[in-house]
Amino acid sequence: MIGRRDFMKMKAQHKRGVYKKDIAARLGVSPRTIARALERGAEPPGKRPAARGSILDPYKEFVNNELASGVWNAQVIYLKLKDVGYEGGYTLVKRYVSPRRPLAPGKATVRFETLPGVQMQSDWGKHPVMIAGEPAVVHFCVNLLGYSRRFHFFVTDCEDANNTAEAQQLAFNWFRGAPREVLIDNQKVAVAEHEVKEGKTEKLIFNPTWLAFLAHYGSSGKACRPYRAKTKGKVERTVGYVKRHFFALHPEAESLADYNNRAEAWLKEVADRRVHGTTGRVVAEMFKEEKDKLLTLPPVGFDTSYAEWRIVSWDSMVEVRGNRYSVPDSLLGKKVQVHIGIDGSLRVLDGDSVVARHTLRSLDLGWSVVPEHHENLWAAALCVQKRPLSVYEEVSV
Repeated sequence: MIGRRDFMKMKAQHKRGVYKKDIAARLGVSPRTIARALERGAEPPGKRPAARGSILDPYKEFVNNELASGVWNAQVIYLKLKDVGYEGGYTLVKRYVSPRRPLAPGKATVRFETLPGVQMQSDWGKHPVMIAGEPAVVHFCVNLLGYSRRFHFFVTDCEDANNTAEAQQLAFNWFRGAPREVLIDNQKVAVAEHEVKEGKTEKLIFNPTWLAFLAHYGSSGKACRPYRAKTKGKVERTVGYVKRHFFALHPEAESLADYNNRAEAWLKEVADRRVHGTTGRVVAEMFKEEKDKLLTLPPVGFDTSYAEWRIVSWDSMVEVRGNRYSVPDSLLGKKVQVHIGIDGSLRVLDGDSVVARHTLRSLDLGWSVVPEHHENLWAAALCVQKRPLSVYEEVSV
């Protein structure tokens, strides 16, 4: 800022014929500042005019709250702002967020690239949400193709071998093909035992359910070395991407099924269309180079249901998870197998034959009964023996 004393020096030098650029250099200001001051005939005013307001100003507190809660993605914040009435553009939001984004230095690691169709990386994450208005923590399994970075994820209520197989099977169906290798962490849902001696794996035993699943699709399993989770860093970063993008946009849903419907819509509309930060290419376009390299899927999928044994009770019912379900009355007293699906379906098998189908019900909904299952029981119960009237006459005497 030029003060009155500087202006007087400037005016005297200008009268002596000193060039404006030389005066500016001596005072440490721009030549334009000198020219405007001489034209005005006085030093610049003490205060600059107030800057023009921004359309984002009324929403900056909203943006700051999002940043404080851990949402640093400008695109997500922009979409949320539109929901609360913001009519400005995305660029303005991005310019506001960018200088505030914390820069966290990452640890150096070696990046391994895989050929098309060779490897899929799988990992679990969890996130707090609201389901049907109630707070909950959901678990989600992310499955990512190592070459194209196309991925699928499945939202459920727990992490176990059956849910892992279900999530990966859904991913295979999403890709319309299976990879030759599935890379996972040393999680118990897939790896039963992983013994390492002198930095080398001496024994690796996979969970039987997961191993049977891989065999069904012709894939092989591979586990990261202990304490080397970065071996599957691609999918770990994608777990974070799902948290910051999908769950930031969808913090609540009506049910797990609703969440999975929203997830697949988001994958099509957002994740598949994005330009990947590492490859620099659109994910869906890069997947075109990978899809024909995947293994052909078998005609029948893998059964990911939980199998348990039950004895049919005297009233032709079986008990499953606290509730009761009917089976044909011809099975009274027999041992049958029940298959409980990840989706809540229930099948009852006598040998290899499915003899009853139900949907799991909560206790408040009561038992699930198919009337045809109990036809013979009702017929026997309602059957009244016919007797001649003389029998009743003898009793009354």
